[in-house]
Amino acid sequence: MTTLQDNLADYLRYAQVERGLSDNTIASYRQDLNEYLNFLLLEQQSIWEVDAVEVDLFLGKLRDQGKATSSISRMVSSLRKFYQWLLRQDLIERDPLVKVDAPKQEKRLPLALSEAEVDQLLAQPQVEKSGGLRDRAILETLYATGMRVSELINLKMSDLHQELKLIKVLGKGSKERLIPISDVALSWIDEYDKQVRQKQLLKSKSFTDIIFLNQRGGKLSRQAVWQLLKKYCQTAGITKNVTPHTLRHTFATHLLENGADLRVVQELLGHSDIATTQIYTNLTQKHIMEVYRKTHPRA
Repeated sequence: MTTLQDNLADYLRYAQVERGLSDNTIASYRQDLNEYLNFLLLEQQSIWEVDAVEVDLFLGKLRDQGKATSSISRMVSSLRKFYQWLLRQDLIERDPLVKVDAPKQEKRLPLALSEAEVDQLLAQPQVEKSGGLRDRAILETLYATGMRVSELINLKMSDLHQELKLIKVLGKGSKERLIPISDVALSWIDEYDKQVRQKQLLKSKSFTDIIFLNQRGGKLSRQAVWQLLKKYCQTAGITKNVTPHTLRHTFATHLLENGADLRVVQELLGHSDIATTQIYTNLTQKHIMEVYRKTHPRA
C-alpha cells in the first residue's frame, strides 16, 4: 500500500531527476513538505486531498509559531508545486492550493479584536437554541482562557475545577497547565452541560467526558469551530479576518493592555519561549501610544 511518505519520496525524486533542481532546493522542499506531512498526520489525515481550510489552518499555525512571512511564502510555493504534481499523477481530484493565497510580504502583527468587538461577537449565538447555547459556551471559553482550538475540542468535564475556578489544559507536547477561567465562562459551560449536553448523551445512549459535542454526540472538529466563528463574525458585522486563534491573540492583548505581566501571559498561553509571547508587546505599545495621544494635554 502506497503511503503519504511514499508519495512525497516519489515527488522529491521527480524534482531532482526530471526537473534537475539543486540539492539545496530539494532540501528546502523536503523540509517544507515534511513539516506539512507531520501536520496532516497529527490531524489524522490519511490522504493528501484536503480542503483549503485545512491548508489555511496549517499556515495559521506557522504564523502563530512566529515564522517569517518569507518562510510562509516559500511554504505556499512548495505546496503549490507539490499539489500540481499530485494532480498530474491522479493522486488527487482537487487542488486545495487554488483557493489559498500566499501571504503578503510585510510582516503582520497578530490580529486582535477590540473589547467592543468581543462583546458584539459573544452576543451573536441564539442561546435559546441548543446549538447557540453550546456556541456561546465555546466563545466564552476561548476568550476567557486564551487556549488553542485544539485544546478546546479535547477539553473534558473532569478538566474543570469549578470550585477553584481553574481549567486543566493539555497543550503542545502533552504538557499540562492550569488556566484560571472566569465565572461567566463557567456559568455558560454549566448551562450548556445541563440544558444540552447531558440530554444529548442520554438520547444517544453513549458516554463521553468531552465537553463540547457536535450534533451526533461526537467531538467537535477544528474546522467546525472555525466555521461557527466565521458565521458569528459575519452576523456581528466584524469584517476582520477572524480565526479561532484570533481569540487567543485577543485574550493575550487585552491582558497586557490592562497591566498583566508578560511572564504571566506566557504561562497562561503555554508558550515555552517568552520570545513567542513578545510579539504581543508591539500591539500593546500601539495601544499605549493611542492612550497617550488621547489623554495627555500636550500630546
